Amino acid sequence: MSVLRAIESTIEGLFEGVFGRAFRTHVQPVELARKLAKEMDEHRSVSVSRVYVPNEYTVYLSPSDRSQLAAYEGSLVGELQEYLVEHARREAYALLTPPRVLIQTDDDLAMGEFGIATRVAQPDEARVAAALPLPTPVAAAAPPAPEPPAATMVYRPDVPLSEDNGPPREVLRERVTLTVDGRTIPVTAERVVVGRSRECDIRVDDGNVSRRHFELVQEGPTTWAVADLGSTNGTEVNGRRVSGRKRVDDGDRITIGGTELVFGRSLR
Repeated sequence: MSVLRAIESTIEGLFEGVFGRAFRTHVQPVELARKLAKEMDEHRSVSVSRVYVPNEYTVYLSPSDRSQLAAYEGSLVGELQEYLVEHARREAYALLTPPRVLIQTDDDLAMGEFGIATRVAQPDEARVAAALPLPTPVAAAAPPAPEPPAATMVYRPDVPLSEDNGPPREVLRERVTLTVDGRTIPVTAERVVVGRSRECDIRVDDGNVSRRHFELVQEGPTTWAVADLGSTNGTEVNGRRVSGRKRVDDGDRITIGGTELVFGRSLR
């Protein structure tokens, strides 16, 4: 059994026992752990020789969910932080400090919903002394600068809660597409890689397109962005070269090599 799987099994056993009794219809701690790891993966920053990830994670809970874990919050935070440590080690991620998990209440969230915001926090001297024993970046691979919290990603339960909790709110689903060479391709993942390689999520048969050219990333519930992946010929959005990430909206044109893709989004 892998280290990560063993950690997951341990956490699941703990949460389904002591914590699980307090979360029969509320946010499940195991789900929090998995989504935190997912947010770590999706906010990677590639340097010269290291892959940096955020070291601060703020979890937003509804008042009802927050009250359910009040008696266990300190233990829960410790378990979540240990889970992120092991996930970072497994993926060989670099952190400026050990990951820190904060829990806050958001009155706009319904029971069963939660949000996660990540950021790279500047380490102080005390936290540097207790930093993770992860690989030390070389001088040429400077760590990312401190940044404000990213847009909060809100997670909602896949199934409605019981009738005692009131009727579920109607949710409008968004349809996102990329149109290339007359083909309209639905985007069903939060991160889609486009390029010439057959391993890409969307393959473009163009000799001027890099094997992994750019990725389309969902930054928040209603926000999408294009990020160039170090391509040879660069990526343009509406005729302007992309540096870092560029947000896109319905009808925006993405040019790579001699190929143009059209980003589309609509409610359904």
